[in-house]
Amino acid sequence: MHSMLLCCKLYISEARNAEALDSIERAAKRDPETVIVNKFEDRDYNRVCYTLVSYVVHDSTGCPIYSPLQQSVVAMAEAAYEAINLEQHLGTHPRLGVMDDILCHPLARASLDEAAWLAQKVAAEIGNRFQVPVYLYGAANPTGKALDTIRRELGYFRPNNGHHWVGWTQPQVLPEKPNEGPEVVTSARGISMIGARPWIAMYNIPVMSTDVSAARRIALMVSARGGGLPTVQTLGLVHGEDSTEIACMLLEPNQIGADRVQNHVEKLAAQEGLDVEQGYFTDIPPQMITERYRKLINAYSD
Repeated sequence: MHSMLLCCKLYISEARNAEALDSIERAAKRDPETVIVNKFEDRDYNRVCYTLVSYVVHDSTGCPIYSPLQQSVVAMAEAAYEAINLEQHLGTHPRLGVMDDILCHPLARASLDEAAWLAQKVAAEIGNRFQVPVYLYGAANPTGKALDTIRRELGYFRPNNGHHWVGWTQPQVLPEKPNEGPEVVTSARGISMIGARPWIAMYNIPVMSTDVSAARRIALMVSARGGGLPTVQTLGLVHGEDSTEIACMLLEPNQIGADRVQNHVEKLAAQEGLDVEQGYFTDIPPQMITERYRKLINAYSD
């Protein structure tokens, strides 16, 4: 059973309220068959990412019918909606909702179809139970629509207060119909993106400058969208009082990895007269996730 695993990454718009995070984590731990294998929080971005893993069960025909992840993710969403009000949120990372993004990956012997099944189940429950508009992306979307395409349509990349994202300032009636939930947004909860895709890596590179315009120029030139590296998506963001950051999403990390992105950023930054520090991953690789899950689940069993 534990050879067919699914992974959910939950990106939640909060990293400064310890009480809220404790409540969310308690909700995740109600089911010992779901394991939090990684947590990454960033106070400047005011954003946290939890990586959860559990197994998936199939019926006699091989179709997925159950994973403890579904109930655990929904329980975390419930705790997050109770503890976090998007109207009071402030951060330097874009977001459109309290449960901003939920991404499902297959691990071990599981397939992308099973990850998509889980994403769709979670989306239906969050959309209907909490009355939050949900947009599906990747393998979970009927047309395979990409996350960045949906975000661009909804104004995700545009700061609404200088270089910060504050509260909910989008229209209450959405310009694009969601896949689940209502078409009208509650400003305290916002919307949610939920998808499934093969493994991606998140890699951030600090730039020793407060010039966010320069960081954004570098980010664009690094990205596939700007004619840079294929399968790389980037954002140039304020990060702290004395630095900016190139936040990178590596869609095919086995083809174009962090070293190549790091080198490219360093060359472009040098042309701007800027220093760059060594980047860092915000998650751990699939093999390590699987190993950590099995170690933790065995410890619980003992």
